[in-house]
Amino acid sequence: MTTPFLDTARRVIRTEAQALEQLADSLDDRFRQAIDLLVATRGRVIVTGIGKSGHIAKKIAATLASTGTPAQFVHPAEASHGDLGMITSSDVVLAISNSGEAPELANLIAYSRRFSIPLIGITSRAQSSLGAHCDVVLELPQLAEACGTGVVPSTSTTMTLAMGDAVAIALMENRAFTAEHFREFHPGGKLGARLSRVADLMHTGDALPLVQVDAPMSDALMAMSSKSFGVVIVTDSNGALAGIITSGDLGRHLDGLMSKTAREVMTPTPVTVAPDALAEKAVGIMNARKITCLLVLDPAQGDVPAGLLHIHDCLRVGLG
Repeated sequence: MTTPFLDTARRVIRTEAQALEQLADSLDDRFRQAIDLLVATRGRVIVTGIGKSGHIAKKIAATLASTGTPAQFVHPAEASHGDLGMITSSDVVLAISNSGEAPELANLIAYSRRFSIPLIGITSRAQSSLGAHCDVVLELPQLAEACGTGVVPSTSTTMTLAMGDAVAIALMENRAFTAEHFREFHPGGKLGARLSRVADLMHTGDALPLVQVDAPMSDALMAMSSKSFGVVIVTDSNGALAGIITSGDLGRHLDGLMSKTAREVMTPTPVTVAPDALAEKAVGIMNARKITCLLVLDPAQGDVPAGLLHIHDCLRVGLG
């Protein structure tokens, strides 16, 4: 059953979705020109706007910064009272105004012209005061706001936000910005956990439960108990990985267990992972193999165990 509220919500969303389609179709060589300006800059992208455009500008600045393009939001009113000093000749200004006539932008626009600072505008009116002074105008289609009365910024702000995302991701792809780079700017929260590497979570050095292949099982059990991982890493005389002993291996060799050596009980081909692999990938391997630990081998160290990753380490940071 539909209600007037649902009808309104669907109308708004469909209006904005149609606007985004028109925005995509309207893009032309000016978008490439804007990206060229941004790629060439030696400084930051100064993003500015007032009112709802200011809120969108803050989000665009944050998205740029988190995807490898140094960016900063500067409030245009504060710029007129000293914050213009934050903007240098090495920067690019990205100014946002749907009408292109926001008076608060006047001083910032004049400053950019006076010091030959590249100016990119996002506006629906290329012939506006803003558009007339820009080096490049990213023009939005002139479409009705989703409110139906034309007074609530909705369609226009959605298009502006999408344009900002398009700019940020185009720059990101130009810089070959990868998930590993993204992780450096997002160490916290669920996203940071998903982008954690095995090397960030694994146990190394004295924490590893190690025994040699000819060690008696009494030594192996001692190592398993003292390190509390439920496994023992078995190495040869050169320190290279020879196998692993798990609780399952113990169960299969209960008869005469204490008279055996680690070599006789171990599984000789344990599953391994590289230290630079994403921890999320390691969790997938453990889930698929129904195991709780992965041995870590660093190609730079050959077959010498570099670490041990336990499923609990991944669960602790929100993976699993």
